[in-house]
Amino acid sequence: MQSWTETGRMLRSNPGAGDHLQASERIINEVAQGIRNLEDAVTWFSSLEQLEQRAVLHEVVRYSMQAHATANDAREGLLRSGVKPTMTPAVLIVREPILEQMGKIINLPSVEYVKSFRVLLSTFAVADTRRRETECRGVCSHAWHNLL
Repeated sequence: MQSWTETGRMLRSNPGAGDHLQASERIINEVAQGIRNLEDAVTWFSSLEQLEQRAVLHEVVRYSMQAHATANDAREGLLRSGVKPTMTPAVLIVREPILEQMGKIINLPSVEYVKSFRVLLSTFAVADTRRRETECRGVCSHAWHNLL
């Protein structure tokens, strides 16, 4: 695992592959690749100001769109998220169309941000894993897929 030092709100990693990535991009992709666990990411996310948290939620949704997340990815992601299936972000993420539901999730009140982050990040992790195993297998030059 990379070691991180905090400078204000920005985290900087040790030199290496993908070093030019923003802290949020790196953390999100490390969770998706199993390099960092979800609880570490949630701790980091919780330390951010509300506006920063909202921006990160938007970022995870963008990445999910790029990974072509599906409702099946969302159902599996929800199981990994640790969020009860009766919580608002959980109820929304398993409905179709998924992009519309993600839009609703990022517009939930700030008291829902941590649960939303868990659900969205877990969904992205499932979708991105599928993408890395199919489209990017053996030919990937994406910096965010080559973090080690």
